[in-house]
Amino acid sequence: MKIKLIFLSFSLFLITGIGFAQKSDGPRSIISDKVTIKKYHNVEELERMQKGEVLALYRERNKVLTRILPYIAFATKPGVTMVTLGIPTNSTNVKALDNQLEAADEYVNSTTFFLNEYLPYADTRNLISAILFYEEILKSLHQFNEFR
Repeated sequence: MKIKLIFLSFSLFLITGIGFAQKSDGPRSIISDKVTIKKYHNVEELERMQKGEVLALYRERNKVLTRILPYIAFATKPGVTMVTLGIPTNSTNVKALDNQLEAADEYVNSTTFFLNEYLPYADTRNLISAILFYEEILKSLHQFNEFR
C-alpha cells in the first residue's frame, strides 16, 4: 500500500512539474506575423466605401507601418529572428527585444485608442489620401530589398 501511495505521489509530482514547466516557443520574430495587408486599394474603391470602413483601413495601415518601419534595417517581412540575423541570443539581447516589442505594443495600443477617438472627425478625402500614401510606402518596402 505504501508503494502505491509513493508511486501515486511521485506521478502527481511529475505531472505537476510538466504542467508548470516553462514552454519556449522558439525565437521571437522581430516583425510580428500580424503585420500583413491583404489587399491594396485604389481611389475609386476607397471612395465607394463607408467612412467606417475607411477608418478601419487607416488604423490597420498605421499599425502595420508602426510594426515594420523601425526595423527595415533588419527585415521588411515577418519571420526574421535574432538567430537569422546572427545576433547572439544571450539574456541581455533577448530581454532587449522583449522590452522593445512590449513598448511597440503599448505604443500601438495608445495610438489606436487616440485614433479611435479622433479619426471620425477627419475628412474622408484626407483619410483616403493617407491610406493611399501608406499603401505606397508599404509597396515600396517590397522594392527595398533590391537596394541591399
